[in-house]
Amino acid sequence: MAQKIVYWICTALACLALFGSLSYLTGSKEVVEGFAKAGYPQHLRIVLGIAKPLAAIVLLLPGFALLKEWAYAGVTFALVMATISAYLSADNHWTLALALLVLVAVSYFTRPPSRRVWRTRSENVPIATLT
Repeated sequence: MAQKIVYWICTALACLALFGSLSYLTGSKEVVEGFAKAGYPQHLRIVLGIAKPLAAIVLLLPGFALLKEWAYAGVTFALVMATISAYLSADNHWTLALALLVLVAVSYFTRPPSRRVWRTRSENVPIATLT
């Protein structure tokens, strides 16, 4: 039961932060300058502004286990790169990206069997096979 609570708290907080990426689509001065300061092209802002909220939706919906794996992977890659980029550009907000990365990791490792592609025999569910 405790694992389920930890999973939902971490998942909810991570998804809330991912939905915040919708602000990338506004083209506000702060967001545009932030991407420019990091040396990123502005079209990446649009891609991430769409991809991160979509990943949050996938993580919250029931089912779609394989799609969840891809969402976790994509968010992890984006957050690792955001953490590194912010750290190297001497941005004090790198700890926020790292904290979000930790939330996503805890969510991933505590997710229930119904939200996993690969299951173990001890979970009394069929083991996924590659066919």
